[in-house]
Amino acid sequence: MTRRLMSVVWVLPNTCLGLSLVPLVLATGGGVQIVQGTVEIYGGAVDWLLRWLVPLPTGASAMTLGHAILGRNREVLALCRDHEQVHVRQYERWGPLFLPAYFGASLWVWARGRRPYRDNPFEQEAYAQSDPWSRSESSLDRSDDSDTNDRC
Repeated sequence: MTRRLMSVVWVLPNTCLGLSLVPLVLATGGGVQIVQGTVEIYGGAVDWLLRWLVPLPTGASAMTLGHAILGRNREVLALCRDHEQVHVRQYERWGPLFLPAYFGASLWVWARGRRPYRDNPFEQEAYAQSDPWSRSESSLDRSDDSDTNDRC
């Protein structure tokens, strides 16, 4: 119990970023559910935010902020859940340092001529443990490993 409480407190600043979207998401037709100890926030404004504000060519399908997981819709959350749970565990290790470390790692690999998303060590760990696109038969399928297709 104490360890779980400590991990919740350690990632709380990042979780609050995700939870701050709940009123807007609910007001725009989205939803919220609790799954595997995380708050999953989907649809509505989150769909738009992930498509247009995530600095990747096609946006993102899902994104984790502490113990809050944002997803375009429920189907995407189901598909990306295991991958995003790896990021939850990364947040539990890194706490409030996760976002600077993640973006720093992306900048580092980009400066070395590599792909800032797929070659990011945090993403490599998550994809090594769960690559939802390798088992998906939905319309969300990726055609290759580039940074130009949907991703979790």
